[in-house]
Amino acid sequence: TSSHTRVGILNNPSSKIKEDNTAIARGILTAFLTQNNSNLKSFLTKLTKEETAKSLAAGSKIAKFLIPGMDSDIFEKKYNTLGLDIIKTHQMFCQEVLKLLPGQMAVMSNGR
Repeated sequence: TSSHTRVGILNNPSSKIKEDNTAIARGILTAFLTQNNSNLKSFLTKLTKEETAKSLAAGSKIAKFLIPGMDSDIFEKKYNTLGLDIIKTHQMFCQEVLKLLPGQMAVMSNGR
């Protein structure tokens, strides 16, 4: 509800990290890196729906879920080159620094 709020995502997967099981995580990270705030919010809302997850798991391409106004070329280029190392780094941070178990969720806040 505030333009002064910032949101970030850390991935803490419970399974082995592979390209075929990280489509949503890579899509979220790519959107954060390539889109403006209004497109980001709309895309994340669409990407986090259960039917979207099922469709991606069944083999749909992430480009199918891009919304009007998104720069699809920049998104797809970044998505295809993002790699899995960043997700592995997130996982290591969550488990080593935050002491979360694999797959465990948490909310962190650093407000004034």
